[in-house]
Amino acid sequence: MASLLKKIVIANRGEIALRILRACKEMGIKTVAVHSSVDRDLMHVRLADESVCIGPNNSKDSYLNAAAIISAAEVTDATAIHPGYGFLAESADFAEQVEQSGFKFIGPSAQVIRIMGDKVAARDAMKKAGIPTVPGTGAITSKTNIKKVAEEIGYPVIIKAAAGGGGRGMKVVHSEAALSNGIYLTQSEAKAAFGSDKVYLEKFLETPRHIEIQVLADGNGHAIHLGDRDCSIQRRNQKIIEEAPAPNIPEKLRNKIAKRCVQACIDIGYEGAGTFEFLYQDGEFFFIEMNTRVQVEHPVSELVTGVDIIKEQLLIASGMGLSFKQNDIEIKGHAIECRINAEDPKTFTPSPGTVNLFHAPGGLGIRVDSHLYNGYSVPPYYDSLVAKVISYGPDRESARLRMRNALDEIVINGIRSNIPLQQELIRSSQFKQGSVDIHFLTNKLANTTT
Repeated sequence: MASLLKKIVIANRGEIALRILRACKEMGIKTVAVHSSVDRDLMHVRLADESVCIGPNNSKDSYLNAAAIISAAEVTDATAIHPGYGFLAESADFAEQVEQSGFKFIGPSAQVIRIMGDKVAARDAMKKAGIPTVPGTGAITSKTNIKKVAEEIGYPVIIKAAAGGGGRGMKVVHSEAALSNGIYLTQSEAKAAFGSDKVYLEKFLETPRHIEIQVLADGNGHAIHLGDRDCSIQRRNQKIIEEAPAPNIPEKLRNKIAKRCVQACIDIGYEGAGTFEFLYQDGEFFFIEMNTRVQVEHPVSELVTGVDIIKEQLLIASGMGLSFKQNDIEIKGHAIECRINAEDPKTFTPSPGTVNLFHAPGGLGIRVDSHLYNGYSVPPYYDSLVAKVISYGPDRESARLRMRNALDEIVINGIRSNIPLQQELIRSSQFKQGSVDIHFLTNKLANTTT
């Protein structure tokens, strides 16, 4: 009979590492915190049962050092490794090394990660599952009549890196004259950033929203969805505000696409938490990619469903399956998440430094996921995310008002943050209407500076 994992290595840092640690503590699972030299004072390192320094400050020498992380698991007699998000979370090679070393990788198999990590292969898999994709090509080769395809699709088109992510490896092309150079530039960026110059072409949608479906699957033919999220407010393809459920989408269409995602999980033998990401425009969904890990924005789905996604990951990895059936899932109320980044709110320049005072907002329906504390020093080496403020209410407007109050209440002194921008966005008439597209923030910032 399956039993819970005994001890896991948390192969991450910051708020997500603390989030995983808390779930483990509730479930009685021992924890090992791995950390870089500069991160030895992180809150989850202090609270973990054991900690291991895996290298110096640079990510490639620590959090991206697969050998060091696996060695930490070996010396502490851990049984599994949780990658969180970012770093090695979507590395098929890392997942494979973990399994070959005799540990459980908390996530899907290396084979599934490879398929979904290659956006061309992922598009093909989704087409077979009956999930609509944006009109476009497979991988562009010397044999691809790219000018003909672009003309048939219609300009503008977007060239994307097959192995891309994080908003990099993308270029919008508005005319045939710019096509060849656009492909060359994208291939160059893709090669430098991801080690592969494989790119493909898609129709560039002018006013889409970014909608995603949260799924959980046990790898044994059982899968459920936890509804959808709207992540349209983005800067440089990085999400700033997320909410669940996505507003202003017909229920019939919402349920149809979610069911197809569940079936796709079953078809590919998916295991763990994952997210299907779509562009939504003119009443149609178009698949763009799948994230084979827990998402930064997972709390909004937790609040509207009552499901602890991290706990479900741990149960699935333990071989104990899902705690819920689809009929058990009921979407109640509305949740909004604002990402608080250590950066200048106008120039977006990173703002590392010592936090002299941190005061988290409170009140009914407010959740704060953060690793900050008074005296903590935000290092300059990693992602600038320092906190997530999440509000919940019986409806969207009550969740928005609670978020407005929370953003007015939070205090982070000693570093700059994007709280002023978040305050402005939550109060904007466009956000109140719930109909912004993915270009909204980019256009807003452009108009502000001109």
